[in-house]
Amino acid sequence: MNNRGATLGLGGCRSELARDGRGEIACEQAPTSLTRRLRRYRERLRFNCMIRGNIGRRRSEGPGWSACRGFTLLELLLSLALVGLLLVAMNQFIFSMGELWGRGADVRLFDQHVRAVTRFVEETLHSTALPAASGAQALGIQDVRMPDGPTGTMLTFELPAGSRVLLWPGAPLPDVVCALGVRQDQGLVLYWHSRLEQHFANEPPRATVLTPLVTGVSYDYYNASTNSWQNYPMLQRGGNGQWQLPTRLRLRFTYEKMTRETIVTVPAAAQALPLF
Repeated sequence: MNNRGATLGLGGCRSELARDGRGEIACEQAPTSLTRRLRRYRERLRFNCMIRGNIGRRRSEGPGWSACRGFTLLELLLSLALVGLLLVAMNQFIFSMGELWGRGADVRLFDQHVRAVTRFVEETLHSTALPAASGAQALGIQDVRMPDGPTGTMLTFELPAGSRVLLWPGAPLPDVVCALGVRQDQGLVLYWHSRLEQHFANEPPRATVLTPLVTGVSYDYYNASTNSWQNYPMLQRGGNGQWQLPTRLRLRFTYEKMTRETIVTVPAAAQALPLF
C-alpha cells in the first residue's frame, strides 16, 4: 500500500483510481463508505451543472456526465408555430359552433313573439266578456276616429281596470274604452281612452302599437245553417243590418320571409253577471 492509498484511508484497497469504460470512478475492493462518497460527489457535479446552466459539455467526457442544455432557436420557432396553428384551429371551431348555435334564432324569437301577442289579445278579450258598469256591452263593433283623422270600423271592448301596456300621461284611469285595429304602416294597434277623461266624447283615442309584425286581420263567422266557417277580411253585418261579432280573429304575422297565422277566439258577450 503506497502513500496515496494511506492518505485516502482506503485500508487494504489499491491506491490507483481508474475510470472504467462508462466514465465512472471505480476502486477495486473499495469500502462501502468510499462508494457512497463517490456517488455523492458525482450527483453534486450533476446538480451544479444544472444550476449553472452549463450547456456545452463535451460528449467525449462520456454519457455519465449528462449534458445540461436549453431550447435552441429552431425549437422555439417550431413551438411558436405549433401554438399559432392551435389557436387558429380553436378560433375557427369557436366561430363555427357559434354559427350553429345561432342558426334558427330568428325563427325561435319570431315564434315566441307570435305566441306572446296572441296570448295577450286573447286574454284581454276574455277579460272583457262581462258587461261594463255603465250598462254598455263590453264587446262590440263601432266606428272609431283615429288620431290622424280617418275613421275605421273596429272591434271595441272596455277594460274596467285598464291594462299594463297603456302609457298614461298622468295618473292611470279606469273604465278604458279600447278598439283593436290593424294599420299597414304600423301593425296591430290598440286605440284607447277613458270614460272619465274630460274630453272623452270630443278627442280621438290614443294609439299604442302592440306589434309591428301583424300585417293583416280577418274574421271568422260560423254559419249554423250550413254548419260551416266563413272567413271575411272585413267585419260583417247581420240580416237585421246590425254589426255581427265574429266568432274568431285571424292574425297574420310577417317577418322577412316568415309568415304565421294565429286564431283568437272572441268570447260571446254575457248578458248578466254569472251565478256564484
